Amino acid sequence: MKLAELPWIAVREALASGQPVAALLPCGATEAHGPHLPLNTDVIISDGVARRAAALLESDGVRALILPALAYAPAEYAADFAGTIGIGATAAKAIILDIARALKIQGFACIGLANSHFDPANVAMLREAANEITALGLPAAFPDFTRRALAATLTPEFVSGACHAGQFETSLVLADEPRLVNDAARALLAENPASLTEAFAHGAKTFAEAGGLEAYFGAPAAATAEEGEQSFRIMAQALAASVREAIAARGAINQ
Repeated sequence: MKLAELPWIAVREALASGQPVAALLPCGATEAHGPHLPLNTDVIISDGVARRAAALLESDGVRALILPALAYAPAEYAADFAGTIGIGATAAKAIILDIARALKIQGFACIGLANSHFDPANVAMLREAANEITALGLPAAFPDFTRRALAATLTPEFVSGACHAGQFETSLVLADEPRLVNDAARALLAENPASLTEAFAHGAKTFAEAGGLEAYFGAPAAATAEEGEQSFRIMAQALAASVREAIAARGAINQ
């Protein structure tokens, strides 16, 4: 299901099959996630969501190909931590729009944005990108988990906003890449109940200002792979549903 692992003729055959083909783009970041999770945590999570959504779509008769993940995004809140590499929103959106243009020319039915990097600047950029891609004539599916209705489908920690590198994200990485989780380090981390969403609303511009001196919020020591798999399931179902809706809307317009 990973486009980059296929020969080009396999992609050509899929596009010529008469079956709708969706491209799923995992949107992540290279950003500090506490002393226990890797810098590519958001890439791992978004890729995991895309893989599971692709399997759901395939079972419904929609061919889904997963694009190489985007590993760079706006990440100013974590800029003070070593290893964080952010790019501007303008540059990030330009990359996504160029990807969408290439997909449209080739005949893809939809692009689905799988995002787990909830920096406000990144989310705003993805909302704009989804609208502009749709205006270009390629349906864009973007289940935005910062919206209240979708957020409520996830864990209490996620809803609280104290969820960067905490129980929620650590559980997701445990489900897919447990070898990259430093269990000894996370076991020593006390819960940090500071809410990022509340801090953002009150003007905080860095993790430190928000109360995350070690770049984590929430309760990483309480994470489990089982919780992570459940969150993956919910997020994948939302992405698959959004892709189906986008393709159906495209069909209605074309008729």
